[in-house]
Amino acid sequence: MELELVNRYVTNLPEDDDHPYRTGAWTPQTQEWNAVDMEVEGEIPTDLDGAYIRNTENPLHASMKMYHPFDGDAMLHLVGFRDGRAFYRNRFVQTDGLKAEVEAGEALFAGLAEPPSLTKVDFGSGARGGLKDASSTDVVVHNGEVLSSFYQCGDLYRLSGTSLETLGKADFHGAFPAKDGVSAHPKVDEHTDEMMFFNYGTEAPYMHYGVVDKDQNLINYTDIPLPGPRLSHDMCITENYSILNDCPLFWDPEALKEGKHAVRFFRDIPTRIGVIPRYGKTDELRWFEFEPTYVLHWLNAFEEGDWVVLDGYYQINPSPTPRPGASGYEALFRYLSQDQKEPRLHRWRMNLRTGETQEFDLSDVICEFGMINGTHLGRRHRYSYSALRVSGMFMFNGFVKQDEVTGRTETVQLPDGVFASETAVAPKVGSTSEDDAYVVTLTTDMNNDRSECLVYDAQDVTAGPVARIRLPERISSGTHSTWAPGSAIAGWDTSDNPLHAVRV
Repeated sequence: MELELVNRYVTNLPEDDDHPYRTGAWTPQTQEWNAVDMEVEGEIPTDLDGAYIRNTENPLHASMKMYHPFDGDAMLHLVGFRDGRAFYRNRFVQTDGLKAEVEAGEALFAGLAEPPSLTKVDFGSGARGGLKDASSTDVVVHNGEVLSSFYQCGDLYRLSGTSLETLGKADFHGAFPAKDGVSAHPKVDEHTDEMMFFNYGTEAPYMHYGVVDKDQNLINYTDIPLPGPRLSHDMCITENYSILNDCPLFWDPEALKEGKHAVRFFRDIPTRIGVIPRYGKTDELRWFEFEPTYVLHWLNAFEEGDWVVLDGYYQINPSPTPRPGASGYEALFRYLSQDQKEPRLHRWRMNLRTGETQEFDLSDVICEFGMINGTHLGRRHRYSYSALRVSGMFMFNGFVKQDEVTGRTETVQLPDGVFASETAVAPKVGSTSEDDAYVVTLTTDMNNDRSECLVYDAQDVTAGPVARIRLPERISSGTHSTWAPGSAIAGWDTSDNPLHAVRV
């Protein structure tokens, strides 16, 4: 392995830390690495070309009172593939909040589980809504650059897809919605190179929806009026529509009047799914009502005649009330417990001509964080890859592949003590079908104190990885990932690529 330590950050986390999301598989990192020619078990496929990128909550400083994992600073991990070789980079996203706290040597912002009054600096120093914009939730690639985002709406930070250097913030040529920001989970249509996004807040109209073209021009931005503040986390797209949601889990309106952000599930309020033409305005938005639930993540959507079909993860028990006998940590982080929420893959159908609705389960497997082949985003898909979570903790111990046509499921279960990242589907160079691809993930192996990048053949995931690539050190658990083909990354065919593999 050719290895370079680029930077080591100073941390003031407690030496005797016992926080479940700052220890074990969630132990944060302080070092940034460059690595090429890494140790490989098996063989890296030569028809794998592009980058797997994952976002991670990685706190550098001790919290003021109670740390929540979503407070952690963004660290991106990138494994790039070309010509049967691989390189690795990990970098902190240089957010305004991170830079301010590194300079101060301490936490400056109140976290999700702390009173906003603890914040020590003006919100203009990097926070929205009283929180630090950590940019540590999601990651996509658009206009040749990596974009990291934050679930509470914030800036989109731009990074190089070859070096992971932070390049600044997206500004959409001066049209970025600075007041409201962009939520996590913008969607990039690989067929048009357009990016769709939404944001949400505590002031009317409570949500907005936008479209950015392939050249970073904001070509549509419209109000999405809601009955009040909501906690939508994700969205979906089809070829011609975007799908938004209004689920009945949100801040209690009476508590919010007193400045308290108490989340409740309102069982008597239906789940509403909104369908709007991609370039549509407010008066073109249509709402459809369904059984009450909360959906953290959607999988995909597509059009079928007059129907818009939406797949996502229906929570059987979305209530935020802690289970009886829950410990303090369990009660605080109950939102992260998949075994309590019991999400499973579900389908919602909306007829745009008649207004008819249908919904039903696609599987009884408890899973979440689903991924598909990105070339099928907004188009009909057949295969999905969903994460299996560890009981009681926000960690993945494998994934399940589900075939929508046959109903067949294939499960990849990692050994006890080994945890996966959200998978990403990487189409093979010259692929001819949806499943002509690889499935890529990163692992945190507590048994052997190591991390690896695992590459599976999508057509035979239960055969085990075709390649295991050793990373420089054990990495922390985290949230979302993406795959970008080399053709979508600026500088991939030049000497900017650390593998120096210039394609003629």
